[in-house]
Amino acid sequence: MRLVSTNNPSIEASWREAVLSGLAPDGGLYLPAQLPSFSAAELQRFRSLSFPELCTELAAAFLGAEVPHSTLAQICQESFSFPLPLRAISDDISVLELFHGPTCAFKDFGARFMSRLFRHFWGIQAKPLTVIVATSGDTGGAVANAFFDPSPSAPIRVAVLFPKGKVTPVQEKQMTALGGNVTAFEVDGTFDDCQKLAKQALADEDLLSRAALTSANSINIARLLPQMFYYVYASLMLADSEAPIVSVPSGNLGNVTGGLMAKAIGAPLHHFVAALNANRTFEAFLQSGRFLPQPSIETISNAMDVGNPSNLARISALYAASMSEINSHLSAFSITEAETIETMRSIYQDSGYILDPHTAVGVAALRRFKANERSSRNAIVAATAHPAKFAHVVKRAIDREPPLLPQLSAILNAPGRKVPLSNSFRSLKEAMIR
Repeated sequence: MRLVSTNNPSIEASWREAVLSGLAPDGGLYLPAQLPSFSAAELQRFRSLSFPELCTELAAAFLGAEVPHSTLAQICQESFSFPLPLRAISDDISVLELFHGPTCAFKDFGARFMSRLFRHFWGIQAKPLTVIVATSGDTGGAVANAFFDPSPSAPIRVAVLFPKGKVTPVQEKQMTALGGNVTAFEVDGTFDDCQKLAKQALADEDLLSRAALTSANSINIARLLPQMFYYVYASLMLADSEAPIVSVPSGNLGNVTGGLMAKAIGAPLHHFVAALNANRTFEAFLQSGRFLPQPSIETISNAMDVGNPSNLARISALYAASMSEINSHLSAFSITEAETIETMRSIYQDSGYILDPHTAVGVAALRRFKANERSSRNAIVAATAHPAKFAHVVKRAIDREPPLLPQLSAILNAPGRKVPLSNSFRSLKEAMIR
């Protein structure tokens, strides 16, 4: 399967080329030239598979020509070694708990799959590969954990860019406490600034002549692909009901893009809701048809604080830039912090279930969509982070803190190391070529 740039479909690449470069040469994002399609009979067969087995089948449809099936099976077994439960919180709403991986966030799915695919494609070379990643919260910790290698001659290194003062203490420690081949840069700016610096690095010819660079953000197709897998799995878990609505807490739009790809290949999924916080660039785009990036706004659901979402380019390409097509498959709603807190409180009072603030945005947006459509259709909310990562917000909402997981307690007590960085590409470049 060939991949093409969202900017220019005549620019093609193999999976190896796309994964190891991150961005297309013209600055576009890679997307399959044509998506595979699965019949109802094939989906029925998939229902008997475990999640890693299902992921292997799906991955083979995309990567089969470049990665042996046995290698894909091993990658999927190693990457997805944690549970993926679907829990009902009301008569018609369930949450798909995507936070049971090592860093307690949905980013573990993409990061762990990506790290193993990188190692397969890169192999052992004299020149190390540097993976650069910008994060608004959870991505950095997941990527750092997935790629961590304590050996002094690690073939792959990680550079994490995170915005100073805009991540939680747990999120910061998950990026700064590992050491080894992971370097955490604390950028004096926002997530959008971090993302801009990462893109500049990937496009700088002088830097690329000195170092092998790639990206681990969802701009890299290797991280986006496994975000499709769990939506197919969730649709099969609800095999006896009609196709559900799916609400996805959204920032850079990679997670909801994975869901739309799952729907496009045949998974029985009715409609998607992109749940946004005060950063409502995408909602404005769906309403006006114009993409007008805005400076990001800091919120209690910080992993979604994105004012210039990169994956809008993929969504547009999936539907051939047709606004009517996009709107028929996807809606977006912006949720205030007051609504977020109230949703956390009401769900806890009604069901005893504790939501993190990102998942609460997903529930609130779903409720608004269902009210507008007067729909009683079953629905799924992607639960993107464990509430213990945002204990201070949970405490504010329900007057109790969630249990602190052992892996989070251990990381909080570990010493951290970060490199202060001004918001300039020159500073980043100098730091990376030292």
